Amino acid sequence: MMQQVDVVIVGAGASGLMCAIEAGKRKRKVLVLDHANKPGKKILMSGGGRCNFTNYTIEAENFLSKNVHFCKSALSRFTQWDFLAMIHAYNIPYHEREHGQLFCNESARDILNMLLAECDKAGVEIRLDTNIEQITQMAASGFSIKTGQQAINCQSLVVATGGLSIPKMGATPFGYKIAEQFGIDIQSTRAGLVPFTLQLVEKEKFAALSGLALLCTISNARQSFTENLLFTHRGLSGPVVLQMSSYWLEGEAININLLPATDLQQALLAAQKDKIKVKLKNYLLQFFAKRLIPLFLADDLLECVLPDLSHKQIQFIAQQFHHWKIKPNGTEGYRTAEVTLGGVDCNSVSSKTLEVKQIQGLYFVGEVLDVSGWLGGYNFQWAWASGWCAGQYV
Repeated sequence: MMQQVDVVIVGAGASGLMCAIEAGKRKRKVLVLDHANKPGKKILMSGGGRCNFTNYTIEAENFLSKNVHFCKSALSRFTQWDFLAMIHAYNIPYHEREHGQLFCNESARDILNMLLAECDKAGVEIRLDTNIEQITQMAASGFSIKTGQQAINCQSLVVATGGLSIPKMGATPFGYKIAEQFGIDIQSTRAGLVPFTLQLVEKEKFAALSGLALLCTISNARQSFTENLLFTHRGLSGPVVLQMSSYWLEGEAININLLPATDLQQALLAAQKDKIKVKLKNYLLQFFAKRLIPLFLADDLLECVLPDLSHKQIQFIAQQFHHWKIKPNGTEGYRTAEVTLGGVDCNSVSSKTLEVKQIQGLYFVGEVLDVSGWLGGYNFQWAWASGWCAGQYV
């Protein structure tokens, strides 16, 4: 049995659904195929079930790609304000958290229901539990797609399969395999926005801090972030670690400032000047949790009274907390990563249409491309924008 449609979109996630809506509005006959049993699974689980759907400030600097200019075109043509207009039209209640992050008040399902309602309105067909067995380019133009049930012919094929992150949600390398089949380069992939694991000795040393969160600055030679750090029983997590992980290279040490808002050396010198006669361990309690302090300083130093500390000792104390150098063992990998770094080479794709430059009718959108955003709604905005742009042309 053969079915003829204008557009086949592989992937019923954020970018695929957005592309389907826009193509459907242009009266294109659109079929969305997905191997999962439900659409938008990652949308539903994102942001702790509240979906951090965009951000008030979206800049190209918030994205990583070998081609740093590639994302600019799509992001400028479908902005966060355009997506917010959709949210307002559906009266979806939302709120802002730190750094301009926007979340649903109630549930991520509000976003998915809006996208599915728009698909419905545009006459889009979504077919789930469908495995694609073969894709072939037809001699004249277009593509033939063979599934377990049937063959489907289409003029335009959109690959919106996402990355490798969170395989239990159905992530697979299928999109990269399609790219390889058509001779398109792939930038090497790795997990991004992911917790760090520690070397065994350090993991055991800091296990006592599991569950403790504090504001800190993490930096390497290329990037720096200031947000909350969370100690876990496996290593280091929290927003600041997730952000840094995308800029971290294996084997590299990172610098952690555990007290970014205070110059500890100046504070201790001022306390000495004011003749404050307290033990160092008690003085530090205003800055740190009690269980953290002895992991960075020896007991004999902690028992010292402030006036007895030498200038050299004060320098050393400040150094311990402001310049904690640590070499992560690795990351937790795709299992918990929020995004996949790398992907389909952007140099092979038009930044305006998202169509492969050498292959008419083949498009790549969303996370399958080598474009990865920061934590905070940026990856969803890339999905909406790239899907929307391709939807104008497919």
